[in-house]
Amino acid sequence: MPTRRAVLAAALTVLAAAGCSGSGSSSGEKQADQHTIVVSTFPFGVKEFEQAVVAPFTKQTGIKVELDTGSNADRLSKLKLAKGEPEADVVLISDYFAALGQKDGLFQKVDVPNIKELAPFATEGAYEGPAYTHQLNGIIYNTGKLSQKQAADWELFANAANKGKVALPDISVTAGQLMISSVGESYGKGPYDIDTSLQTLAGWAPNVLQFYTSSTEVTNLLTQGEIVAADALSGFATKLVISGEPIAWTAPAKGRYMATNRAMIPKGARNQQGAARFIDYMLSAEAQSAMAKAVGDLPTNPKAEIPADIAKVTGEAAKDPVAAGFKTLDPAQLVDTRATWVDRFTREVAGK
Repeated sequence: MPTRRAVLAAALTVLAAAGCSGSGSSSGEKQADQHTIVVSTFPFGVKEFEQAVVAPFTKQTGIKVELDTGSNADRLSKLKLAKGEPEADVVLISDYFAALGQKDGLFQKVDVPNIKELAPFATEGAYEGPAYTHQLNGIIYNTGKLSQKQAADWELFANAANKGKVALPDISVTAGQLMISSVGESYGKGPYDIDTSLQTLAGWAPNVLQFYTSSTEVTNLLTQGEIVAADALSGFATKLVISGEPIAWTAPAKGRYMATNRAMIPKGARNQQGAARFIDYMLSAEAQSAMAKAVGDLPTNPKAEIPADIAKVTGEAAKDPVAAGFKTLDPAQLVDTRATWVDRFTREVAGK
């Protein structure tokens, strides 16, 4: 029968072992976190993004990347519900939704070395995170039905001869706000002249076959011959042009606006160091060249290479959109008015 001293020694040994095990497990979990990041991103082009950016980043740094995909709105809502304990370490999101998140205090300032390499429009002070790509708004059209000059003229959508043969974006998609601002500048006092813009668009509404909410909708309408033109982002045209379809894209003669996608770090991110390293890599000329080739993302690093397919669609605007006359919108002019503008667009334009 063991002595009381022996029993006590055994108990202390068990407690010590348990304590070491618990400490080791906690340390192991913390170490694993520092070697993994979660990136919240868009649901399209995921495989290409993994090959162009994620795989080489992991090979270079040893940091594994888990992707969480969804729409801008859904991922922003998820971030709000996290209440300071987000699952994502990096959030790749369009500029307007980045501004919404900033208003709610969801993001922190990003400061990484490669920010210095970017074009000025990618680092404007309105955002906590840099732009890693940009999107140009213009007109996608059937080259057998319209000339470039006709497509570049906003009067295309007012022309009764095109009734039922054109499409416009809904305000809920990125091109929607860019279109509204383009029309406001072209027919009114500027990009935030919502009254003139909506009045003009309402006049065009009877000619519009569809106010689309996805890239698939507008490209299908074009390839099936149901429309001859639509206001759309330049990226919508790339695959169609490559495939040999009689499709082209042009910048409008007046009212040229672009959107940006931002790389943000949420407040409370568990692996902020890994997040910063990932964003820094995304901003490099190497990564941006790969993204342009694989996904069609227009770079914000002027040293990145522009694939011939993209250059064929957008020309010099892909390399230097500002020199081509494109401007970004001020989020301060849009965030507080968004709900009202969405309601008005639905009633006064899309509902016609």
